[in-house]
Amino acid sequence: MEFRIGEALIGEGYEVAHVDLLIGTKNSSVALAFANALANPSAGHTALLAVLRPNLITKPPVVIIPKVTIKNMEQAELIFGPAQAAVAKAVADAVEDGIIPKDKAEDYLIIASIFIHPLAKDKNKIYYYNYGATKLAIKRAMDNFPDVNTVLYEKDRSVHPLVGRKLTRLWDPPYLQIAIDIPDLEEVISVVKQIPESDHITFEVGTPLLKKYGSEVVLKLREIKPNSFIVLDMKTLDVGNLEARIAANATANAVVISGLAPIQTIVKGIREAEKTGIWSYLDMLNVEDPVSKLEKVLNAGVKPNVVELHRAIDVESSEPPWKIAKEIKKYKVLVAVAGGIRPEDVPEILSYGVDIIVVGRAVTKAKDVEGAARKFMQFLKADTDQFRIMTDF
Repeated sequence: MEFRIGEALIGEGYEVAHVDLLIGTKNSSVALAFANALANPSAGHTALLAVLRPNLITKPPVVIIPKVTIKNMEQAELIFGPAQAAVAKAVADAVEDGIIPKDKAEDYLIIASIFIHPLAKDKNKIYYYNYGATKLAIKRAMDNFPDVNTVLYEKDRSVHPLVGRKLTRLWDPPYLQIAIDIPDLEEVISVVKQIPESDHITFEVGTPLLKKYGSEVVLKLREIKPNSFIVLDMKTLDVGNLEARIAANATANAVVISGLAPIQTIVKGIREAEKTGIWSYLDMLNVEDPVSKLEKVLNAGVKPNVVELHRAIDVESSEPPWKIAKEIKKYKVLVAVAGGIRPEDVPEILSYGVDIIVVGRAVTKAKDVEGAARKFMQFLKADTDQFRIMTDF
């Protein structure tokens, strides 16, 4: 083992402890970083060795680096007091408990970066929280936790305490996408507030709403539904890269490119979406042969994330668009369907493998918006279970 990395957060309030930790051998890059931390301290972030008592460092030795600038003696006493002692005790106990092999303790060095909030006061909480966080970070480092499979499983399920859980991709279909075409912002806000909270509901800023208020209407929706996946229906027909960038700058999660656009425009739009970290929808509204158009796009070297089979409002009596969904899904893309969909249509639509059901007026113009949404929601999966212990060990 050259070096390993561990991290842990324990506690609550201003005394919450967060530890980032490196552990490595004396002939690794950790040794160089260890020496630099002690030899070249930065102002307000003075490094210190962990000691069990004055004149008794730990084995392995630990250098502690405060994350937050120390501005006064009260803060310094918390670092050089309970935090320093807690880190030292955690390291010593980790050796005694076999987390760090005793016969290797002389060979290792540890760098522990710790967080002490400027408003933290309770020395007992600081001690016990930092003790627990340090020991857990060491165990995670030695176990090489997390493995890649754990990260991939958790990435769309986990909640960051300061941010929440942001949907950046549609990973657990089917989804209900509510298209908001209402060109009146006050009415839009009223409608959106009535939509139930759900992991499986996404929102679409429809073209009329977009044309009246501009792309930054997305931010208005985020004030109400901050964690939602929001699609900006640009119906891009030209300057694909520019419009994808506009959508990304507005914090949209996806941009809609028209399937009627020239292949070059579609290619530029999809590539710009990939570049900026958002998804691309290819909307087949009025495209005579969606399968053929998709094949041409794929042959140009790009692939949209979602293909939307879209029946226009003016022709909603025509053949249901979802009947070719299986042909589209052969190309490993998600399939959305739109156009006059009612709740009673949903079981048949899902039987064709459709991933996203796009509805507009059936919900947004209903007398009971919440009730109308729930009629569609009955066919969706349950929300991701967030009532989980997040320490993992």
